[in-house]
Amino acid sequence: MKKTKKDSSCSLHRCQSCQITEGVERAPSRAMLHAVGFTDADFKKNQIGVASTWSMVTPCNMHIDKLAREAAKGVDGAGGKAVIFNTITISDGISMGTEGMKYSLVSREVIADSIETVAGCEAFDGLVAIGGCDKNMPGCLIALARLNRPSVFVYGGTILPGVHRGRHVDIVSVFEAVGAHARGDMDDRELKEIEERAIPGAGSCGGMYTANTMASAIEALGMSLPNSSAQAAISKAKRDDCRNAGQAVLNLIKRGIRPSDIMTREAFENAIALVMALGGSTNAVLHLLGMARAANVKLTIDDFTRIGRRTPVLADLKPSGKYVMAELVKIGGTVPLMKMMVEEGLMHGDCLTVTGKTMKQNLKDAKPYPKNQDVIRPLSNPIKKDGHLVVLYGNLAPTSAMAKITGKEGLRFTGKAKVFHSEETALAAILDGTIKKGDVIVIRYEGPRGGPGMREMLAPTSAVMGKGLGKDVALITDGRFSGGSHGFVVGHITPEAYEGGPLAIVKNGDTITIDAEKRELNLEVSSAEIKKRLKAWKRPAPRYTTGVLAKYAAHVTPACTGAVTDHNLPL
Repeated sequence: MKKTKKDSSCSLHRCQSCQITEGVERAPSRAMLHAVGFTDADFKKNQIGVASTWSMVTPCNMHIDKLAREAAKGVDGAGGKAVIFNTITISDGISMGTEGMKYSLVSREVIADSIETVAGCEAFDGLVAIGGCDKNMPGCLIALARLNRPSVFVYGGTILPGVHRGRHVDIVSVFEAVGAHARGDMDDRELKEIEERAIPGAGSCGGMYTANTMASAIEALGMSLPNSSAQAAISKAKRDDCRNAGQAVLNLIKRGIRPSDIMTREAFENAIALVMALGGSTNAVLHLLGMARAANVKLTIDDFTRIGRRTPVLADLKPSGKYVMAELVKIGGTVPLMKMMVEEGLMHGDCLTVTGKTMKQNLKDAKPYPKNQDVIRPLSNPIKKDGHLVVLYGNLAPTSAMAKITGKEGLRFTGKAKVFHSEETALAAILDGTIKKGDVIVIRYEGPRGGPGMREMLAPTSAVMGKGLGKDVALITDGRFSGGSHGFVVGHITPEAYEGGPLAIVKNGDTITIDAEKRELNLEVSSAEIKKRLKAWKRPAPRYTTGVLAKYAAHVTPACTGAVTDHNLPL
């Protein structure tokens, strides 16, 4: 029997899905699709994959199944055919301080790979991706950049704060309460109260931690609809955001707008600038570098220094400030801040966004913040006159380290090293009183390859704060930090200890200096002694030799390039 030609409706707008729906030879494909609810009419529509990160693993994502259905309604209502599928999530908050946390950064790569795999296999014409917990967001964006099909990202939304004795509390409050309990400043009863009240329901951790940081960065990048980053998880605004995103993808398909048209170098500069203004997480450095890599955009760690020099910290948000994201939502979200930054030349207004309009066009009618609020400072009265994400170099960080300096910690710290080969041993020393005023806590072999997985040091940094040592000790590591970490902390040290970086040869009692003004991290030991120690150093045996952690360790790049696993692709 002679094959029929593919239907002429297999247009550029359906250049992916028509490959599996048109022609006699695709009858088996259509048969499978009939079984999952397709009608004959649906075969002529754009197929839109809705990537849901729903899971009951964490409160950050427990509601996203409902949001995915709202996005599907938006797609279907605009004339497309939505297909919901899932990818994984993990919980940083639950696994923090345990061996399981080594899978956290790895999950970013798994999420990206899985979305790419499903969308590539099923020939979706466009995508809506919905993320909640920290690694969901960059994982989704890496996948969308690789696929380069019309796409919109939706943030699952922030949690509402818990209340304990008249003050707002969140997950970081619990970590810090553990330190206060160890110090003797909190009894068992109060610790239990905070534990029970800190997480009142669905949504991502409430301060300007990594989830809210990345949601804001992605909105500034142009890949989310306006104010998607500043909506409560359980709200009409968030449901509307999902439906609007479903509709927006069809408009992007019609206009032929792809992520590569939006995720430009200037757009990444916008994302960095907003992260600086908000006082966002150090994880944004890893994630934006990884996202830029996937988008084939040349971005380096030194771009954070360049943009940080001209961008003040304006948001008084936790962890270093006093407000939570829900309070920023109440006064108008991120949109008024971005409008102010565009008008002042701190962001590029001509960048294209998923609305099909430029950033400046999106912000045209945005109202300013109320006059009586102090969540966002005016440019004339910043919290810090330049960016808080400070890239350091020096003999302890030949290829960079990342500090989070809001100004409240001070700008310089010199102290004696107390060296630990894992997060757990360091935490025990903090809680049992081994760590004293003037110490520099050194946690090594926690990098991308040495960990493997580059764990976040929220438990140690929170214990330091809870013990009342926030201004009296520093902590440096080749691991990374939660967005909830604050204090005098330096992470992402490269080369990492496992790769033979100088961090590997620091000894107890060595003097270490962190200088945020000179942007230096130095071991006060002669270069001859450093060379001698490095010559005698031997790489420790790998902690994992099989499974996903071993696979990650074999392929991951250094932190200064984003700790990505697809680095062999040409840029």
